[in-house]
Amino acid sequence: MKKFRWQLLILFLTGLVVGTLLILEKRGGIGQSGTPQPVTGGVYTEALVGNLTRLNPMLDSLNQADKAVDRLIYSSIVRFDSRGIPEPDLAESIGVSQDGIIYNVLLKENLRWHDGEPLTTADIAFSIDLMKSGEGFISKDLIEFWKAIQVVVLDERSVQFVLPEAYAPFQDYLTFGVLPKHILGDLSLQEVSDSDFNLRPVGSGPFQISDITVEDSKITGITLKPFKDYSGTPPYLQEIVFRYYPDALSAYQAYKDGFVQGISEIPNSLLPTVLSETDLSIYSGRLPQISMVLLNLNDPGVPFLQDAEIRKALLMGINRQRLVNEIFNGQAILAKGVVFPESWAYLETLATVDYDVEQAAFLLKEAGYVVTGDQNPVRMKEDKALRFVLSYPDDDLHRRIAESIQADWQTLSIDVTLEPIPVDVFVSDKLDPRAYQAALVDLNLSNTPDPDPYPFWDLGQAETGQNYSQWNNRLASDSIEQARVTTDIYERTRLYHNFQAIFAKELPSLPLFYPVYNYAVDSLIQGVSMGPLMDTSDRFATITSWYITARRTQTTETPAGK
Repeated sequence: MKKFRWQLLILFLTGLVVGTLLILEKRGGIGQSGTPQPVTGGVYTEALVGNLTRLNPMLDSLNQADKAVDRLIYSSIVRFDSRGIPEPDLAESIGVSQDGIIYNVLLKENLRWHDGEPLTTADIAFSIDLMKSGEGFISKDLIEFWKAIQVVVLDERSVQFVLPEAYAPFQDYLTFGVLPKHILGDLSLQEVSDSDFNLRPVGSGPFQISDITVEDSKITGITLKPFKDYSGTPPYLQEIVFRYYPDALSAYQAYKDGFVQGISEIPNSLLPTVLSETDLSIYSGRLPQISMVLLNLNDPGVPFLQDAEIRKALLMGINRQRLVNEIFNGQAILAKGVVFPESWAYLETLATVDYDVEQAAFLLKEAGYVVTGDQNPVRMKEDKALRFVLSYPDDDLHRRIAESIQADWQTLSIDVTLEPIPVDVFVSDKLDPRAYQAALVDLNLSNTPDPDPYPFWDLGQAETGQNYSQWNNRLASDSIEQARVTTDIYERTRLYHNFQAIFAKELPSLPLFYPVYNYAVDSLIQGVSMGPLMDTSDRFATITSWYITARRTQTTETPAGK
């Protein structure tokens, strides 16, 4: 099933922070003697940057504030851990046929909605039907994907998914938030979008709506309480309160004023200030995004880009660490490849390509490109100059990154012209028609935990798919094509290791860095942990383990914990 699971997004990185190394957890002292012990009770209050629009997992893709709350209210068939391994949520078990075409899902016993009604496979089928008819709300690729899947309800606990062909990443698609048929069953997704259900949601997750705070006709907060019939481990916290703020600075001020205990995002500009707070712990997680320089390997105007040694020299010629230090204040992780380092499929033996001007110059000279000219030196091979255009999304951040790369390559006497392109047409005007020579992009792999690199790098996607570099490597393509049709994770691991080794040798495009998300929680809140993320709402993956510190001199807790 050759689906384009990944969407390419030109990122606005200003709302997120990137990091070289994940910032180690910084905890303030507990202020009392004794070891904190988990206790049931207490209130956690978080400053959530953004606004409430619709608390509905089918409608929250463009609103991170909604997605954060939905993560606590709704359940999915499966969730994924930080390594990309599927774990049961509503499912008790998932069986896969030997040919990889049939997935049999058995739900847990006695599943309940927040209103006490039973949750069954009818709700699963209903939710999928909503997606199939979700034009205007659901991506076209996702709609077509589900239309190709046969959903067979066997009984109230058993449902079968029949695929048209084997597709190993299928469980990625089972992470959708399940909606209640008994409430919404007569509505289309368009009608659901206009329903007051979105402000009074009924889910099956660990928390449910308790109260909504409205001030001057505007929603300023929302309160959640534990769901007593939750199918998973019950939470310690007795209440979670979200207060909405327009930006991270005002959210931080709310913490300073004692109104909240957590801040939903810490931008790079605010990080040094937050780090100075002795009682505020910082949790960091690698986001599912890769910043790269894509290279057009099929443009006759830049034939030198087809030479792997020149591509390696280009990567060695970028001082990525300086770029990270100066533009992101050290907050980014240098990338070695296109499979995330914490993934089960990652090849641990990948070598880092270090910044090395002398070796880069040597490789270029060995390829026949020597420096000519005095005032404006440029490398030439016979009558062909090492000259090309680097296109980038026209915003301040990407401009600064592009200028840094341009300056590094000019040091090697490579003539690079920068071309700013409006963000909203970057993909349609440059990448889709392959009308670029080199392009600074950010690949966003959100909500696709499976490491399948097929869409961007398989030669079958070179002409009309998302293989924008038009990389044509039969061995690499064979590996990723075989890996996506076998359900044996060990065989898939071997095949993905093969792919990564070939990619590292060939460097069809130049990996730069992975962005990092930073989150702050008062040290009074214990049990918090955060690994690599598939979405920033995954910071709540361990929410049932969070608890308020029990102190010997403390008998009650306040929402602010201050």
